[in-house]
Amino acid sequence: MARPKVPLLSRERIREAALTLIDRDGLAELSMRKLAAELGVQAASLYTHYPTKDAVLDDIASGLMARVDVSAFDQGWRVGLVSWAHSYRDALVRHPNFVAYLSAGPGTRDENLRAADAVHGGLVSAGWPPRDATMIGAATRYLVMGATMGSFSRGFVDDVQVYRDRYPHLEQAHLLRAKADEIDAESFELALSAFVDGLQLRYDAIEKERARRRRSRSTGSESD
Repeated sequence: MARPKVPLLSRERIREAALTLIDRDGLAELSMRKLAAELGVQAASLYTHYPTKDAVLDDIASGLMARVDVSAFDQGWRVGLVSWAHSYRDALVRHPNFVAYLSAGPGTRDENLRAADAVHGGLVSAGWPPRDATMIGAATRYLVMGATMGSFSRGFVDDVQVYRDRYPHLEQAHLLRAKADEIDAESFELALSAFVDGLQLRYDAIEKERARRRRSRSTGSESD
């Protein structure tokens, strides 16, 4: 029996091709027609596997979020938060054109909601008030999204004359592009470290206030 000229379609192959197209051309350029052309098939063939483009995008999002590790909160909130942020960035950093789709929120995707549940539960179990835990989860997400949506360093060109005469404080800016990966990664580490250190101060203040209230209640009971 002769083998088909075009490899059989699968949901996995469609997702991979869609993500390749998005990485190369941008999210706005994805259509079922262009995706079919990328795969060498007719658009009608895709609808057997996915009813809409949004269904493809949602499945890609679920696959990326499934790579995010939220298991370290049993080692303390700091370790859990840092581990989650690193894993989250690692899952997204190679696909900056797709981050805009994820930025809309967790929606009803199980992987997103499982991660949100684990993060919130880990923070609350560690002693964070629920409202603070919600804000910490959101703030970490903002940090990761901002660090993966595009490269700061690649926004510069490697021509020294562009900056030398008009922007004296950017005289080394032409060197940034060549070190983009290093600078972007270290900038993320700096922001994450400063963020977590700031949270530690807030956490210590919360714990101090709790201890004060416990002492106050204990003293009141003894007085009675």
